[in-house]
Amino acid sequence: MTLSRRHLLHAGAAAGLAASPLLGRAQNLRTLTLQAAWINDAEFMGYYVAMEKGWYRAEGLDLKYLPGGPDVIPEASVLSKKADVALSTVETVINAITTQRAPLVIIGAQYQKNPIGIVSLASKPLRTPADLVGKTVAVPPVNRLTVEAMLKLNGIDKSKVRIVPYAYDPTPLIKGEIDASLDFTTNVPYTIKTKGQDAVSFLLADFKLPLYNDVVVVTRDTLTRRRSDLVAFLRASRKGWDENFKDPAAYPPKYMSTWFKGTGRSLDNEVFFNRAQAPLIQNPRGVFAMTAESIQGNIDALNEVGVKASKEHFDTSLLAEI
Repeated sequence: MTLSRRHLLHAGAAAGLAASPLLGRAQNLRTLTLQAAWINDAEFMGYYVAMEKGWYRAEGLDLKYLPGGPDVIPEASVLSKKADVALSTVETVINAITTQRAPLVIIGAQYQKNPIGIVSLASKPLRTPADLVGKTVAVPPVNRLTVEAMLKLNGIDKSKVRIVPYAYDPTPLIKGEIDASLDFTTNVPYTIKTKGQDAVSFLLADFKLPLYNDVVVVTRDTLTRRRSDLVAFLRASRKGWDENFKDPAAYPPKYMSTWFKGTGRSLDNEVFFNRAQAPLIQNPRGVFAMTAESIQGNIDALNEVGVKASKEHFDTSLLAEI
């Protein structure tokens, strides 16, 4: 269910954040490289905050952060040893494991609920899968099977819904050429608002497809060799996310000339995104939590879309050590 997205940020755009008081100890730090799933935006706020606060350094880590983009495959960065840790979609990770025998394992989940959903205009709202009957929905080709699975799971004949390709542009929706699109509910409604319309949406996760997103993935070799560093990474990152969500409007302004430079997105957009993602990331057990129940929900949903997932693809033991 991976969505290609629209912007590309040059990797050096975020180079000059304020140094931590612990910078002088850099020679004693262990380098850990994180490959993000997408360009620098609010989707990765927790890591920016943790870096700014010096929390990785306090854990003995020198975190190197690599932005993603449409041409970046996070799993490939880990497998090629360009990165030690990556953020990716649960389905692409497990598909790589099961079809390519990639020695990967998921050690945490940033998004407890996937932000991908069906977006429509408030003037013609579609709030449930049943509302899609007789409608035209734009879906990225790579996501068509996922949407068809969602329809099947909710008792809807896919022939009753007209699915057309989506070009990652809300203009056809705004013009009324389509009734809805599949996209990130944390961001696209803001874009539609700037065009003079209001949007409504529903998550696929709320209708029998409870998939994680931005799962934390490593190789099994890294898990064995650098277990303590991975625990340190998760601990510092969780602190960053917890700090960020104390006030979702507080930190985006700090990064407009650093992390967010060159993306073409406004401060209001990043604040909207940061607020919208909070309930999708936060968990009573802490950010990155993966319960036995939620893992099973992912396994069942992935099996429905043809990805052969099992419990052995997830390792929750590091979360117990944070």
